[in-house]
Amino acid sequence: MLVSVGGGGLIAGNAAWFEQRARVVALEPELAPTLFQARAAGQPVDVAVSGIAADSLGARRIGAIAWEVTQRHVKDALLLPDEAIRAAQRWLWTELRLAVEPAAALGVAALQTGAYVPRDGEKICLILCGANMDPASLG
Repeated sequence: MLVSVGGGGLIAGNAAWFEQRARVVALEPELAPTLFQARAAGQPVDVAVSGIAADSLGARRIGAIAWEVTQRHVKDALLLPDEAIRAAQRWLWTELRLAVEPAAALGVAALQTGAYVPRDGEKICLILCGANMDPASLG
């Protein structure tokens, strides 16, 4: 399961539910690396956030509960550039007519860029939504 991370609630809930029965991978924009920086520091830290998905993934610090759960159940955390996120968002619209917010496009961006390469026979799960998006940006 490829999950976009902001404050950590969504990934913590999914990771806790799966409890190692599925691989849960954290995805963050390079310009909003809340979990990634916490992992580098060994604890939650404040980070500067900006970029294409800042309105939905722009938490300055990973939540305490999310931090604890991700430490136990999430082994991989990947960063993706804004350009790849925007390209994935446009691809979803052009090819599938799915209008999704930038935060939801991270899973597709990870697959398209090769940041995440599925193992043989692995099934991939993505969460796609569109509440924080301007339809004019898809043109």
